[in-house]
Amino acid sequence: MTQSMSRVGHCIDNGPMEGFWGMLKRESYYGRRFTDRSSLESMIRNYIY
Repeated sequence: MTQSMSRVGHCIDNGPMEGFWGMLKRESYYGRRFTDRSSLESMIRNYIY
């Protein structure tokens, strides 16, 4: 993965990451309640794995 450092206003560079976070939230975040940071981090790690 390569970090993008384009100018402001070139949102096309950010599209893949926005899509990833959107899928993660739809599939694993919305509708759940996390009581602490570690459980949220664990969910994100498990989703990525």
